[in-house]
Amino acid sequence: MLNVKIFQFNPLQENTYLVTDDQKNCLIIDPGCYFDAEREELAGYIDKHALQPKMLLNTHCHLDHVFGNKFIHETYGLDLHLHRLEERVLELSPSIALMWNLPFDNYCGPLHFLNHTSELKWGGPAFEILETPGHSPGSISFYQPEAGMLIAGDVLFRESVGRTDLPGGNADQLLKTISTVFYALPDATHVYSGHGMPTTIGHEKLHNPFVKG
Repeated sequence: MLNVKIFQFNPLQENTYLVTDDQKNCLIIDPGCYFDAEREELAGYIDKHALQPKMLLNTHCHLDHVFGNKFIHETYGLDLHLHRLEERVLELSPSIALMWNLPFDNYCGPLHFLNHTSELKWGGPAFEILETPGHSPGSISFYQPEAGMLIAGDVLFRESVGRTDLPGGNADQLLKTISTVFYALPDATHVYSGHGMPTTIGHEKLHNPFVKG
């Protein structure tokens, strides 16, 4: 059984996810912790529940999803896993963050690239990697079929979709991703997005005004 803990971090109210199995193995996905108090909250939860962080993952590398990468790397010794097309997005994130008056120290450790042929092996149930571009050129999502769980980044929100006006965004590509990749999943699949509350594939097929099922 998998447990999903959601933290809402930084001024952009980004969802950071801890996914934990019964053995307390833990995935850290899109750590957006920007302020010291947020980093302390995340680390405190991990310590309190005696979790064992196994992998650091980015669905994509817009600034609000990568603020905590360096902290996680230095605290738990985890290298970053991402799609190759997000490497440039990651490199540019500090300069873009300055435009938002949110300076931060970027992750500069080893990079491990994931694509649709990859499989997350972390001690718990393996996750499939879905290539889901549109919001960002190398956006990926993490799907666990037995748990009926999809960590979707900023591709799909509850009754909304990710923006496509940022560099590398593509509206047609985003809608194609949702209609052909996400909507091919079972309706009961729980969708955990980069912002806002969780939803399901079935709910979005019926109620999403941007992409009808």
